[in-house]
Amino acid sequence: GLYYPPTLLDNVPPHTEAAREEIFGPVLTVLEFEDEEEAVAIANDTEYGLAAGVWSQDIDKARRVAEAIEAGTVWINEYHLLSAAAPRGGFKKSGIGRELGLEGLLELTQTRHLFINQGGGDLSEVAYSLVVRE
Repeated sequence: GLYYPPTLLDNVPPHTEAAREEIFGPVLTVLEFEDEEEAVAIANDTEYGLAAGVWSQDIDKARRVAEAIEAGTVWINEYHLLSAAAPRGGFKKSGIGRELGLEGLLELTQTRHLFINQGGGDLSEVAYSLVVRE
């Protein structure tokens, strides 16, 4: 198979393919930014949003940045830790819906609304509505 060794791409310009495309491999791209607002703008300036990581000693700032990034999973001071109870999936063109957690289970179901009239009389007395997940 194909093998790509662990690679660090430093000083990547934000407009390049390495900065804007999903790279599936042991690759870390490093982009420079002036402030928090620019960092979020760079992170969100892509068609994809599978996952992101934020590292900072200031947890409040890291959380603020993480909440602003348009990605299905954002790790803070950690990368690639997953929980079976948490939904996983991407934003934008990333991913194929949700997996894991309640949202992942619901992704595998269809919602149906049944309206049942049990007898021809006054509908307020003989009919009811039911939502079913199959």
